[in-house]
Order: sequence, then structure tokens, then C-alpha cells
Amino acid sequence: MKTFGYYLKEIRRPLAVYAGTVFIFALVGYLYEVTRDAVGYALLLSAVILLVCTALDLARYLKRERRIEEIRRNLPYADPMLPGADTLAEREYQEMLTELLRKRSEEKNDAAERRQESMDYYSLWGHQIKTPIAAMRLLLQEEERERQGKDSFLREMDKELFRTEQYVEMVMTYLRIGDISQDMVLSWYPLDDLIRQAVRKYSRLFIIQKLKLDFKETDSLVLTDEKWLVFVIEQILSNALKYTKEGAVSIYAQKDGPSQIALVIADTGIGIAQEDLPRVFERGFTGYNGREYKKSTGIGLYLCRRVMDRLGHGMRIQSAPGEGTKVFLDLGRKPVEAE
Repeated sequence: MKTFGYYLKEIRRPLAVYAGTVFIFALVGYLYEVTRDAVGYALLLSAVILLVCTALDLARYLKRERRIEEIRRNLPYADPMLPGADTLAEREYQEMLTELLRKRSEEKNDAAERRQESMDYYSLWGHQIKTPIAAMRLLLQEEERERQGKDSFLREMDKELFRTEQYVEMVMTYLRIGDISQDMVLSWYPLDDLIRQAVRKYSRLFIIQKLKLDFKETDSLVLTDEKWLVFVIEQILSNALKYTKEGAVSIYAQKDGPSQIALVIADTGIGIAQEDLPRVFERGFTGYNGREYKKSTGIGLYLCRRVMDRLGHGMRIQSAPGEGTKVFLDLGRKPVEAE
């Protein structure tokens, strides 16, 4: 009914012209004393012709509207071929739209090509930089063995080299984050095994910084992607080690319901200012800690939130200055974010 109303509005001018023509025809017939039967018959014929033409035009109009609605429902994946134009103005509008779509497609392809070139370059750089890093680590290990691990300078060099490796890995992850769905394999994993993978990677830093690790086994299975969840845990441990000078890092599970489990990673570090908490997941945001200690990149937590959203998990933070930070990884299931 709504479509029919729009159609009547569209043909109101031709109908007005027809009504005016009928009035003039009837008036002339009356003035020239044409018989009523003749005038009535002529008007009846014209009305029948009008109804037939209107019915055919309405059918064409409804068909065109159905096609447009189908395209609208399936955007942006629909066939962009629009119904045939009935007027010169419609044809010109369609030509303009086609040209805009063509230019948009070209720009999109150019952007994708530039992004791929950038990814190729940084991927190559990432693989190349790993070679001198690995060589430096071997040299440090050899030197440390000769000095029996007593040189604090070597320990600091080892720690900074490890952080350099982490920054390289972060760059590679940042480049892959847009295509994570193609690299995602969801399955059931023992949560404790994933935690141990991340802890094992940072065990050397725990020893160097003389921090205690309090890990309570969760005895839980989670439906997730192994590589990406381990990456998130690693990033949180990295932040904890970065901003905790003394005390401990605790890892434990918190049950939020029959099928809801949250992995908690808590530290006794410097904490986060309350005014910074709402923005810690923003890309590039470093906050007070980043400005004060010059250690934050503003990328780590942003990547963690993106990954957790893609995995269908949640992530939240509780913190206060001087009281440490708690990161909650909600590992229950919610709809996986589409690319």
C-alpha cells in the first residue's frame, strides 16, 4: 500500500493533465451541443485506455521497486545492475552512479594493493631483523656463560633484547590483525597449557627482575584459538613485567557462572590512573604511565582488545595508582565479530 501511494504521488502530474483534458473536452462538447451519449462514450474509452496504461505502468513500477529493494537488502554484495532507466534524467543519474561505483572500486583496489605492499615490506623486515637479534642473543649467552652470569650489564642487555623481539612480534601481529579470521582455528584447549606457554616465554624476565609468579591452575577447557589467546596473555604479562618493580604477578581463574570463566592476571605494579582507564584500549593511547615512564607504545592493549573481540571473548581492566592492575579475560562465548 505504501508503494502504491508513492506511485500515485509520482504520476500525479500526468493525472492532473488528464483530468484537465477531460474537463476541456466535456466543456467543448457541451458548448457545441454534442450529444451526451457521444461525449460519455468518448470519456469511457479514454478512461479504459488510461486504466490499462496505468496498470501496465504500475506493474513495471512495482517490478523496478522490488529489484531496487533486493539490491538494498543485499548491499554491499548485490549485483549493482540497476533496472533500466525510463527517462533521460534517470539514465544520467544511473551513469553518474556507475561512474562513482567504478571510481570507488578503483580506490578500494589501490588501497588494498598499497596495504599488501606495506604488509610485504614489514613482513620481510620482520623476518630479516630476527637474524641479527638471534645472533645478538647467542653472543650474549656465550658471554654470560664465560662470566658465569654475574654481570648485571649482560642481564640488562638480555632483557632489552627480549623486549626488542617483543616489539618486532607486535608489529607483525598488527599487520595480521585485519585478516585474523583467515588465521583463526577455534577448538577446545586446556587453559592451563595456554597459560604455561606464555609464562615459559617470560620466565627469564621473571628471574632477572626477581618477581614472584603465583599461578593457580584453573583446570578449565576453553573454546578459543590457541595462538591468538596465547598472544593476548603474553601481552598482559609483558605489561605486568614492564610496570612492576617488586612484588608478584598472580594468575588465577574466576567463575562468573556455570559456563562463564574469567582468567585474571593481577600485578602489584604502579597501576593506572582512573582518568586513563576508559581509554586504555584505544590505539596509540599511552596515558600518564606512557608519558611518565616512556615505556608504552599504545598498541599492546589495543591489539589485545581487537583479538579478544574477534575470538568472541571479553576483556576488562581494574586498576588504581599504587595498587596494581587486574586484567580480566572473559573466556565465555559471545558472537564472533565478523570481518
